[in-house]
Amino acid sequence: MSGSFVCGLVLAAGGSSRLGQPKQLLPYAKGTLLDHVLGVARSCDAFDQRVCVLGGAAAAVRCAVDLDGFDVVVNEVYGSGCSSSIAAALGAVDPRAGALVLMLGDQPGVTAATVDALVAGRGDAALAACAYADGRGHPLAFGRSTFADLASLHGDKAVWKLMDRAGAAVVDVAVDGPIPRDVDTWEDYEAVLAQAATEGT
Repeated sequence: MSGSFVCGLVLAAGGSSRLGQPKQLLPYAKGTLLDHVLGVARSCDAFDQRVCVLGGAAAAVRCAVDLDGFDVVVNEVYGSGCSSSIAAALGAVDPRAGALVLMLGDQPGVTAATVDALVAGRGDAALAACAYADGRGHPLAFGRSTFADLASLHGDKAVWKLMDRAGAAVVDVAVDGPIPRDVDTWEDYEAVLAQAATEGT
């Protein structure tokens, strides 16, 4: 395992266009969807710094969600894709950070154990991803040598293109279970609520 300083970055800037209301504020567990993901990030032993990027409904999210312990960045151009949120966040990442772990604010099924396994399994690799039973998924880890590439990405799927270009250089860390669902539609939301009820979250 790399002993470097690790920054955990939660992307929560989406405009929730398919839902019609801020998904960050949807009720989940004992708070909101974003509260849950931030709570997971807080419990990750691997993180030395925690950053959260807001965008859509940023003012409402600040009022309703507990952001304690996070350096908060607001992405004013969140509509141009999640890559713009990563670029906005990089300015807030501690200069000591040797690695950045990307978490999605609408993916409540990710656990702290998964994050910590990813960081441990990454070693000193420039790129690492979670290898679930049904494919590669978030969280993703990026070494400092990739930060310039991250800053220059454009669009929603650009991090995946970066991973694809790296080929065999990406370290895939085995994680039990399927890729956790992210919430883009009401069907997604109902599914994560049903899973949480089953698991007693």
